[in-house]
Amino acid sequence: MKPRHKNLPADCRAVSDVLARVGDKWSVLVVTKLGGGPQRFNELRRSIGGISQRMLTLTLRGLERDGLITRTVFPIIPPRVDYALTALGRDLLEPVSALGDWALRNQTKIARAREQFDGSAKKASPPAQLETRQSGLVAAARRN
Repeated sequence: MKPRHKNLPADCRAVSDVLARVGDKWSVLVVTKLGGGPQRFNELRRSIGGISQRMLTLTLRGLERDGLITRTVFPIIPPRVDYALTALGRDLLEPVSALGDWALRNQTKIARAREQFDGSAKKASPPAQLETRQSGLVAAARRN
């Protein structure tokens, strides 16, 4: 993964790069699914609704590159490939699961807060500074 934020201090870049990998929805779902044990590609794809074959392939490659999963090819006919969490991936499973649990517990509160915010934003009048500029423009337009 290429660093996207070259102006950030090194620590921030490192955290940003890791969070970019583990923070995307597909990576979180794959890590969570593999928490139950090794799975084959099509098992993962079926258990994760809405992911395309290409996106699952890219996600698995990225997780493998970052040392979070292993890919084991069995020399049989037809070939069999299993994906499993590494020790690092199992270590990630705990905070990811905790965050997922928190999101499920609080989804109603968050939805309610969003509705309240969106409703109050629609009812709020524009800031006074904006009104002054607009009335000044309207007055100038009327004079011309």
